[in-house]
Amino acid sequence: MLKAIQILGSSSGFVSHHWKRHTSAGFSFVAISIKPLSSTSPSRSCLRGVATTSTSSSFLPMSSSTSRTHCSSVFPSSVRSESNPGGTSSSSSSVAVQSAGNARKINFCQWCGGATKHEIPDGEEKIRAICTVCGKIAYQNPKMVVGCLIEHDNKVLLCKRKIQPSYDLWTLPAGYMEIGESAAEGAIRETWEEANAEVEVISPFAQLDIPLIGQTYIIFLAKLKKPNFSPGPESSECQLFALDDIPINSLAFSSMLVSLNLYVEDVKAGRFKFHYGTINKRRKPVFESLN
Repeated sequence: MLKAIQILGSSSGFVSHHWKRHTSAGFSFVAISIKPLSSTSPSRSCLRGVATTSTSSSFLPMSSSTSRTHCSSVFPSSVRSESNPGGTSSSSSSVAVQSAGNARKINFCQWCGGATKHEIPDGEEKIRAICTVCGKIAYQNPKMVVGCLIEHDNKVLLCKRKIQPSYDLWTLPAGYMEIGESAAEGAIRETWEEANAEVEVISPFAQLDIPLIGQTYIIFLAKLKKPNFSPGPESSECQLFALDDIPINSLAFSSMLVSLNLYVEDVKAGRFKFHYGTINKRRKPVFESLN
């Protein structure tokens, strides 16, 4: 079970709730879906291997009580984990005293080169790398990953990775946001770099936080400006997939699986929503979503 769920309010003040549990993919997912973005998409069938329910979501004020609908979803166990910016990943659950990011791997000060010690600074709760010479504390911050979920002729564009991690597996075009660009600009740039595709961002679609590895994904709905695309340096193939043909057993990352599943559910419902959620890596695979 989840230890805690913090529900954040939206500007509209309306949220729909829908629980799911997954028991084989190695992660849990808690999501909040906020008010439909549009209602133009026709109903479509679900991803193969993914069972979803066709409930009619009611939009309730944040202050009112909410009922929870329980259902089960089936996802492949072969979905890979996102890469850890520090080069490793951990599946252990949180404990009372935690290292902030990979603090224990920081052995030298980035300012003076002095050796570091690893302890909890006064007034803080997490272990940090503290320089034994100049006393400066190394703080680590999450990485922002941005990408596009591109719709074209009722299909979505995926790229097959030509690099590690998750070599030869399929993903939405996405990558780390750069200094000096907005999230949307970064998603457009990554799409050009990985798929040689010019796109127009339609709207934000999902924000997926992965605290254990220090990543936040922002995925945008987008459309092709021109029906042209080809593999970039980091891709071996680029292909449009009908929803029934998405290679669900060959997706690179859990964030891609969650994004595509949410997209399919929205298409089936005939309306798009903005989804916010947290993917929790766990030793015991569990999938839960509040949607």
